[in-house]
Order: sequence, then structure tokens, then C-alpha cells
Amino acid sequence: MNEILEPGMIVRHPAAPEWGEGQVQSRIGNRITVNFAEAGKQVIDGRRVTLQILGMGGA
Repeated sequence: MNEILEPGMIVRHPAAPEWGEGQVQSRIGNRITVNFAEAGKQVIDGRRVTLQILGMGGA
């Protein structure tokens, strides 16, 4: 599912709901960089975590 992630998409980390919603900054292979509301910028290993897609970012 992570293969469809694009910059601007809004996601949630299923194992860290306290991080809040995050906006995908980039996806290079299995490395997904997300800027979370409560945890800042995090690099996620897409082989280990499937992010929950909440929608597209607004303008």
C-alpha cells in the first residue's frame, strides 16, 4: 500500500497514533519521510510499517 504514497498525502502511523496526522514529504523506495503534527519529521521504513492514508493535503 505504501507504493501509492505521494508527497502531500495525509497519513497516520498505526503504531504511533500520538504522532497525529502527518504529511508525506517524499518516498524514495521504502524510505518514506513524513512530517507529523506532534512528532515532526520522521523517516519510516515502508517494509516494516504500512501507513494509513487519510487523504490528500490541502492547498
